[in-house]
Amino acid sequence: MSEHDYRLEYEKWAASPALSDDAKAELSAIEDNETEIRERFTKMLSFGTAGLRGIMRQGLNGMNVTMVRLATQGLAELIIEESGGGYIATTDDIAASVTIAYDSRNNSPAFARESACVLAANGIRVYLFESLRPTPELSFALRETGSIAGINITASHNTKEYNGYKAYWSDGAQMAPEQAQRVSDVMNRIDLFEDVKTMDYQAAVDDGRIVLMGEAMDEKYMHRVLEQSVGGTYVEKAADELKIVYTPFHGTGYILVPEVLDRLGMKHVITVPEQMVIDGDFPTVKSPNPEYREGFDLAVALAQKHGVDLIIGTDPDGDRCGIVVRDGEEYRTLTGNQIGVLLLDYLIRARREQGTLAEDAVAVKSVVSTTMADRICEVQGVELMNVLTGFKYIGEKIKEFEENGGHTFLFGFEESNGYLSGSYARDKDAVVASMLISEMACYYHLQGKTLMDAMNELYETYGYYREKVVSFVFEGLDGQAKMQAIMESLREKAPEAIGAKVERIRDFDSGLVTDLASGKTQPTGLPKANVLFYDLADRCTAIIRPSGTEPKIKFYMMAAGDSLEEADAKLAAIEAAGQALLG
Repeated sequence: MSEHDYRLEYEKWAASPALSDDAKAELSAIEDNETEIRERFTKMLSFGTAGLRGIMRQGLNGMNVTMVRLATQGLAELIIEESGGGYIATTDDIAASVTIAYDSRNNSPAFARESACVLAANGIRVYLFESLRPTPELSFALRETGSIAGINITASHNTKEYNGYKAYWSDGAQMAPEQAQRVSDVMNRIDLFEDVKTMDYQAAVDDGRIVLMGEAMDEKYMHRVLEQSVGGTYVEKAADELKIVYTPFHGTGYILVPEVLDRLGMKHVITVPEQMVIDGDFPTVKSPNPEYREGFDLAVALAQKHGVDLIIGTDPDGDRCGIVVRDGEEYRTLTGNQIGVLLLDYLIRARREQGTLAEDAVAVKSVVSTTMADRICEVQGVELMNVLTGFKYIGEKIKEFEENGGHTFLFGFEESNGYLSGSYARDKDAVVASMLISEMACYYHLQGKTLMDAMNELYETYGYYREKVVSFVFEGLDGQAKMQAIMESLREKAPEAIGAKVERIRDFDSGLVTDLASGKTQPTGLPKANVLFYDLADRCTAIIRPSGTEPKIKFYMMAAGDSLEEADAKLAAIEAAGQALLG
């Protein structure tokens, strides 16, 4: 937009009778701040395969009631087109439904209700959770209800200023790019105040257009989670001794994770009382992200007090899981990759011991996740498939296996602390991950080992692997343009080395793998994506990928060696080269 256009948009919002008094007061407070107005009204918050995500504030470029309604109207029009009809006049004629969940963030309940009211006004039935629930339960529930789509109001592990709107389709996975584009097209075409339908919430409930859900769906979901357990005998033998500290970081795991662990048979689960309190300000942590050690300070203090070897944390929407483990007198955070390979190896071993490992078992991981998983599957004789980043691609594989046969899904994971066992959901699940990690801890406890000991044993067995992710942030209105220019430059002139010689380049945008020595090309075999994957010499890898939800380019590094020292040295060389390339 030009300077004139964004000012007109601001004035349109400020004058709209659709805005609340609080929203108008917020806009009035910035009327003399041209920079703030330009930032909020020049560009609309984009709707992609991850839906919407942004800072909670008024304006086109913020998460607010107006933008939530607009996105939902776009979704409603997509649903009406897909279900083959126009506006549905009565509840008796409703042909499609949507399931909605929300997390503990500020405004999440309000955004969920606003979404429900827009759908109801468009003649689409809504199954709405009566209170906050984990993301994976939404993925499960929408298939249980037979919904054509799902919405989850969450910004995952982002800081308290953010909220988001995740959109799912009937298979339980997040929307495909073409569906997201159709929603985005509607959002850009219609008037965000005049063309959005909505209705009174209580009237929609009374009319049966909005149906509330609660404990009955929880029970179905937990039953399916507990079906994924492979270590009941280990738990039975170790539960008297093994203690666990758990924290939900003020989020949705606060009920279901302790309940599932109790039903599993764990007898000593100590929760962090301050972080069991639902609070969208996340007052006890800088960021409610279980990937990082600093959020676990209160949990570590409890673990030290009670002599606990394992701490489990889940993020606010209950889809990511992190752990901190005792290492002598210290407590150390294991990375998402380390947790992934521990669980992968455990599931293969436990199922093989019990005779339940399918002959056609397949593990699935994202291309940016550790190549140590490839080595484990190679040694253990289990097939592993790589997919693009985003758990929806793992979900697509599960659907493919179910429809075509020939493969049995064993386990899927992403380096960003996302894990799933079982096909009941099509998104990462911190509830099932917490359960499997707990029984895995019992498995190793019976051998006199902590999970840190187990990780070191995996290194000795499969080789030493190190991974790291560095983010390069590009804020401001020109941030996306800078990111695009960098990616174009890398494609025009490929680097010869990134800490080690570049041997092959997999450009998922062009769909080609290029061998630099021979110049020969072949298809990547994966869908199109803005990702550059560099196969480096000496068992190393570098990957460059713009984030789909934040203004940053992510630089993934992976290295393998005959010792941790050798792997660390290789990783340091790749990181230095990456800083020079992208910094």
